[in-house]
Amino acid sequence: MSFPKNFIWGAATSAYQIEGAAAEDGRGPSIWDDFCRRPGAITDGASGAIACDHYHRYAHDIALMRELGLAAYRFSISWPRVLPYGMGQINDAGLDFYDRLTDSLLAAGITPYATLYHWDYPLALHRFGGWLHPESSDWFARYAEVIADRLSDRVTNWITFNEPQIFVGMGYQDGTHAPGEGLKLSQVLAIGHNVLLAHGKAAQALRSRAKSKPAIGYAVAVSPVAMPATETDEDIQSARQVFFASDRPLSRNNSWWTDPVVLGRYPADCMALFEKDMPRIASTDMAIICQPLDFLGLNVYFGETYKAGPEGVPEVVTYQPDQELSSFGWPVTPESLYWAARFYAERYKLPLLITENGMALEDTISPDGTVHDRQRIEFVKGYLHELQRACNENLDVRGYFLWSLLDNFEWAAGYTQRFGIVHVDYATQQRTVKDSGRWYKDVIASNGAML
Repeated sequence: MSFPKNFIWGAATSAYQIEGAAAEDGRGPSIWDDFCRRPGAITDGASGAIACDHYHRYAHDIALMRELGLAAYRFSISWPRVLPYGMGQINDAGLDFYDRLTDSLLAAGITPYATLYHWDYPLALHRFGGWLHPESSDWFARYAEVIADRLSDRVTNWITFNEPQIFVGMGYQDGTHAPGEGLKLSQVLAIGHNVLLAHGKAAQALRSRAKSKPAIGYAVAVSPVAMPATETDEDIQSARQVFFASDRPLSRNNSWWTDPVVLGRYPADCMALFEKDMPRIASTDMAIICQPLDFLGLNVYFGETYKAGPEGVPEVVTYQPDQELSSFGWPVTPESLYWAARFYAERYKLPLLITENGMALEDTISPDGTVHDRQRIEFVKGYLHELQRACNENLDVRGYFLWSLLDNFEWAAGYTQRFGIVHVDYATQQRTVKDSGRWYKDVIASNGAML
């Protein structure tokens, strides 16, 4: 059975992870450029200074996308490439790059999906107060206006933020990602609120400035997905309860980051939990945050299993010793994709896109010159079967973006984790389509019927 007609098949990347050219053509530094200079912050002392050199090789990469049959490509725009200081002076050379990228995608018959923010915050703005600054949401709105003015005649699909819970939780709370700060909870919550305001203001900016009707979304990290041990009502409710629980860490808290955006309120149990650390919320804030959305993006990688314990209290079911893992140590749990889609569809009643899903492996080029990544093929096949189930149950899932098109800079892990369906030799920048890439081409061509 194939996927719904007009199902969107794509792949995803982000600017800092692939573009390189970090100090070229007027681009300003980001917090990740700065963080990568911190001793011990990144495995092997790596950085995104060169990455996949996509800035210079985008035409070749788009030719690969066309060869793979991609219908859509999700990329992010580098804020400091367009506004080197985060606000003020516009860098025309940076905008020119995204012009060329967009035009080349459209010429290849590939629909662009542009993410405004995928973690590369302008360093100049960070030093001026960053997301803690009361005007930070206005800075982001102005950036959104600049992008809308330049690209919205051709780009119609927009994502405001990628995984706010991750860049806030890991960047500002535990410090393992840029900018590497370990702030107190009240500051982290203030940052989170400003990010949510920035989302709302950016959505307003896109809608008011767009030259063609925009479809606007917001992408959240939902791993680990809470999954039921059995499909009894009791176990499903236990998993649902954990999935939206208030006492999850901020970097895993689904309701905290999505309820305000879709429902116009922070969850009451979270408000009670964080009461003494909450920032001041103006009377107009929630109306700004809660803008009409055309879709929600879900980034799904793995799940944890729960059952109903005594008196209905959820209990985690531990992984078996033979649980399959990715090279990142993440468990392979295909059913997590189904439950993420189901729980989000039930609660928020919006169309869904799977904006990231994929597997890290330690891929190498074989003597025959190819990359035989059978494990990744089986991973994606299993997850797509579960997504097919969601579609068959009439959940409104519109598309799937595989992470990632290219092997790339994997944040604090440097270049040790390969997620791509195209192998990149970082020394030579040689691209090699992996077996998974050729297999994915067949999946796309059959609209999933060959799974």
